[in-house]
Amino acid sequence: ATRNFDGLVITVPHKIAVMALVDEICDGARRIGAANAVRKTADGRLVADNFDGKGCVRALADAGKSVAGRSVLIVGAGGAGRAVAHAMADEAPARLRLFDLDAARRDEVLASLRAAHPRLALEAGPADPAGFDVAVNCTPLGMRPDDPLPLDPTRLSPSALVVDVILKPATSPLVAAAQARGCWTQAGLRMLEGQVEAVCDFFGIGAPR
Repeated sequence: ATRNFDGLVITVPHKIAVMALVDEICDGARRIGAANAVRKTADGRLVADNFDGKGCVRALADAGKSVAGRSVLIVGAGGAGRAVAHAMADEAPARLRLFDLDAARRDEVLASLRAAHPRLALEAGPADPAGFDVAVNCTPLGMRPDDPLPLDPTRLSPSALVVDVILKPATSPLVAAAQARGCWTQAGLRMLEGQVEAVCDFFGIGAPR
């Protein structure tokens, strides 16, 4: 009914809930179970898709980093965690562990990952980064000053890649702690930048240059 509404980008904590409010779900969002972009078609229908995971992996690739053949820990199985888990699983890591305080939500995502990647070593386990090559925070922890860290940075190997998806603060407490350990880090803004072109294509507009 709003004539000047063409679409919107969805952020935490609405990426899963929005799926029930649209007319069409693209294959990527359906597989993930969450959406971060909705566009309105010429006939007024709402179409949803998800670009978070693609943006995260694209940003890593642009920095010359890859998760292929590496062990990956993902903390958080909400909207962003689902997208990042699927995108990283697509890159053929050696194994992937998923942690979430909500065991049912975690198991739902693991089931969808197993269906898409039956040969991938998938596991549920604690948010302990020891022994992992890549650690990703897909929770909102770090957005508020009194938040605990999503994982113990003293358990990180200095050679680990550490990724955080939160946008504010620009340098999250986890990223700062990982950098102090000597880890290579990717802040949330990089994931956002990595999906700009795909999101603009989805909306039918040119990406900013």
